[in-house]
Amino acid sequence: MSDETELFTIGELARRTGLPVRTIRFWSDCGVLVPTGRSAGCYRLYDSAAAARLDLVRTLRELGLDLDAVRRVLRGQTTVRDVAGAHLRAVEAEIRTLQVRRAVLRHVARQGSTTEEMRLMHELARMTAEERQRVIDAYVRETFDGTGTDGPDAPIAQAMRTLPAHLPADPTPEQEEAWVELVGLLGDEDFRRRTREMAVAGARAADEPRGLDPARVAEHAGRAVREGVPPESARGGAILSRVLDGDVPPAERLRLAETLATFTDRRVERYWHLLGVLNGRPPAPPQVPAFEWTIAALRAHA
Repeated sequence: MSDETELFTIGELARRTGLPVRTIRFWSDCGVLVPTGRSAGCYRLYDSAAAARLDLVRTLRELGLDLDAVRRVLRGQTTVRDVAGAHLRAVEAEIRTLQVRRAVLRHVARQGSTTEEMRLMHELARMTAEERQRVIDAYVRETFDGTGTDGPDAPIAQAMRTLPAHLPADPTPEQEEAWVELVGLLGDEDFRRRTREMAVAGARAADEPRGLDPARVAEHAGRAVREGVPPESARGGAILSRVLDGDVPPAERLRLAETLATFTDRRVERYWHLLGVLNGRPPAPPQVPAFEWTIAALRAHA
């Protein structure tokens, strides 16, 4: 070492960098910042290269890297790029976890919840994305098991798997709410039973004559719902005749009503609505109220 080499004490490094003396001393004690030498009084001294390393250490620590990772970088055992990539993945995973927690807390703060709902949402927040995907897949298998992989419900089963295991990268409050509510539905035993019932009935009805035209139901019964027409009224009967295809006998009307009731459920429609919110699709107008009105009208005018 030449006599012209400028050396700094820990106090001088602190003044040059703005870092606290105790921080520099701690990093030196940990072996992250190795002294260049010692003074006659046995004080640690550092050269300009050590000062540059100190800046790097501070940057890496402010980015959240632990001291072990910093040591590996300084010793040449790994590169800043590799460490940054690994840390980026960890930070992104932490962000996703925080997004889930924020979604759960926002849901509770806005709507409140029972103790059981709180427990379910807490478990949800602790799950990894892979664990949540397994919950979704198990629900779909349970719903459609035995109904045929290439049957009429196969596209529905596949669509039901499109619940994202992760929240979107920058979720809106609506997407956070939708995500929590959707996964909550998957934990609802009554909802699971209902969708299973619909899937089984759908498989059995694959070869039966087609029922009512959904477009007619939406047009005529939908207008009746909006206008507040009672389904059992004379006007309701006249509207029902426009929904039906020709003269339908009473027994057939009752059969149609039971079939429609099997496939009409507000929670299932809510599932598809929330799924659309999460996947960024425009909301579809609700259809269930029109079908509920039609069911009531069919029964009243049988």
